[in-house]
Amino acid sequence: MLAVTSCVLNRSALRGFWCAIVGASATLAPGALAQTPEVAGAQTPEAVEDAVERPAPPAPAPRPALQMLRFSEDWSVLRGQELRGLDRLKFIPLDEEERVFLSVGGQQRLRFERFENFGFNPANDDTYLLSRTRLHMDLQAGEHLRAFVEVISANTTGRDLPGGKRPLDVDTFDLLNAFGDVRFSLDDDARLTLRLGRHELLFGRQRLVSPLDWVNSRRTFEGVSAILDWADWRISGFWTRPVTVRKYDWNKAESGGQFFGVYAATKPGPVGFDLYWLGVDRDRTTIASSTGSEHRHTLGARSHGLIAETGLDFDVEAALQFGRHDGRDVFASMFSAEVGYRFTGAPWRPRLSAGFDYASGDRNAGNGEAGTFNQLFPLGHAFFGAVDLVGRQNIVAARVGLSVSPHETLTLSADGHFFWRAETGDALYNAGGGVVRGPAPGASREVGQELELAARYNPGRGWSLMAGYSRFFAGKFIEDTGPSEDVDFLFTSVQFTF
Repeated sequence: MLAVTSCVLNRSALRGFWCAIVGASATLAPGALAQTPEVAGAQTPEAVEDAVERPAPPAPAPRPALQMLRFSEDWSVLRGQELRGLDRLKFIPLDEEERVFLSVGGQQRLRFERFENFGFNPANDDTYLLSRTRLHMDLQAGEHLRAFVEVISANTTGRDLPGGKRPLDVDTFDLLNAFGDVRFSLDDDARLTLRLGRHELLFGRQRLVSPLDWVNSRRTFEGVSAILDWADWRISGFWTRPVTVRKYDWNKAESGGQFFGVYAATKPGPVGFDLYWLGVDRDRTTIASSTGSEHRHTLGARSHGLIAETGLDFDVEAALQFGRHDGRDVFASMFSAEVGYRFTGAPWRPRLSAGFDYASGDRNAGNGEAGTFNQLFPLGHAFFGAVDLVGRQNIVAARVGLSVSPHETLTLSADGHFFWRAETGDALYNAGGGVVRGPAPGASREVGQELELAARYNPGRGWSLMAGYSRFFAGKFIEDTGPSEDVDFLFTSVQFTF
């Protein structure tokens, strides 16, 4: 109690930081939640008098939602508020006016995974445990300056599947984000942020650009971004280099790779629109059997939201690609659509959904045109099943799904996926863009089907428990080209974010 009182009365920079750490620890210490007689229900005369005569204290400010990109959170809402518990870490004043403050946060995740017949091969069974720790500090120096640093440590127990311990699984210690912001108010309706350094990117539904949270190490970039918030739009221009994970050494940005573009999206509303141009320029890229320099541009659009008065929600996106790859002209495309309906008045609020995805393939690797769509930097795991055997390249996919919520903290879902190759002359690609099986003369288009079951439980703020089981049923194409055992994947995870 003395530590808390001292923090309220002494909010100088150094003392404010110390009190935040000590106060947060004291709040979470054993006995910190012990009830006073008044709280426990003992109605003393003084308590009754206080309840009658004293006005109710003002409601605390709503806390920001915990975001996928932690630097998207704005904890300035705690300015002038009574700080309790972990609030003392989220808002640490460093000046008398509280215009300069530090915010500290992090995340711990553990995930157990079990594969049987990995890669359709009966010899590939394994069980392992993935762990990931993230910690960040966000220094806000008034309205115009900011510095954000986030570190990550990702590890796994012995993984004996093909590829062993991959860069997707292991990044012993490194910088995930390390950048500075300079912000300008252009007028009442426009605000510009210039960002320089290492930072993650996330656009739209993450079909093409994602920090790839599913994997242990995540994905990040180095470069500059200019973000314009204007009226109902957010317009982001960027020039970056993808960062390559080196498991046991400091990660480095690709010296021969660039990723740049402009992404414009309307702010949340009943119906949203996205427009984008994305460019990649790499000295060396391999797609199927073709390896060489790549200069590719992607033009795309997306619309999403609610269809008025029908109860239907939708998400539709399409993109075209053009440029050069390995001396061949690029012309490729993709299309994705999803529609859903939630029975809000029914028990458990069930939601039915259906989706369709198409990404072009290469009809003939020997001609002068490269037709395989490049999925860029996606979150493929969210769209083509948890086994991750299918990516957004040379694919036709259909999906049907059902989700229910027996309680506001619990969601159960079941999805069925159906896959075919778009072109028989091209390969099957996985969620990371790697070749699962190359083309073979006379091989079928049918890749297979996947059943995906999942449960998510959120017992309290910052907590997330998940479990899932998926089975990939090998189709005729898999049978035509090698081992064809059905693949089983099981996972459970627990995550705490603060």
